[in-house]
Amino acid sequence: MGVRFACVAIGYLFGLFQTSYIIGRMHGIDIREHGSGNAGTTNMMRTLGTKAGLLTFFGDCFKCVLAVLFMRLLFGKSHADILPLLTLYTAAGVILGHNFPFYLRFKGGKGIAATAGLGLVLHPVLMTCGIIEFAAVFLLTHYVSLGSLAVYAGIMVGLPVIGQLGLLGMEQPALNEMYLVALFLALLAVYQHRENIRRLIAGTERKTYLSKKKKSQEEVTWQK
Repeated sequence: MGVRFACVAIGYLFGLFQTSYIIGRMHGIDIREHGSGNAGTTNMMRTLGTKAGLLTFFGDCFKCVLAVLFMRLLFGKSHADILPLLTLYTAAGVILGHNFPFYLRFKGGKGIAATAGLGLVLHPVLMTCGIIEFAAVFLLTHYVSLGSLAVYAGIMVGLPVIGQLGLLGMEQPALNEMYLVALFLALLAVYQHRENIRRLIAGTERKTYLSKKKKSQEEVTWQK
């Protein structure tokens, strides 16, 4: 059990690197005081532009990748039989650090970009499915929040499938534990998106467009 706590702690420390907050400060603002108040990719894109949004996404994504690589250097040989499980614990720590950074009074992001990093390091099937799920939902609806939740829905379906097919190379008890950790992360994502879900139900959730023309139209509509 100790190694699991160590993985979460490692992940949390890496998760404290708040890309959006740092980029925002470089532009003289606290991103949490602008737009939706969320320290994440979408709010950065709407507040400081596409470049800042993409830098935020990749920064938050790869801090998860780096955390897992560091964990594997420490425990890769000694715990090779449960390495996918430890990968998930480490990623969970990153997401917790990203969402609840202690030095920012526990007000961070929603952990979706960090979850993308999890897909990169856990299994290529999950990564591929996550990209397809997000892209399909986003392009059909233009709701980033709905696309993000779709990714977690896909994880909750895809992870047990690849696990039971033996693609993770672990025994059933470790797989069951892994499913529980994934369920916790999915419930956390729902909690972090609770306001988005309310707005989606009410039909007032803000859409995000990639084209400048549609983006401008949406800005006008949102301000009315």
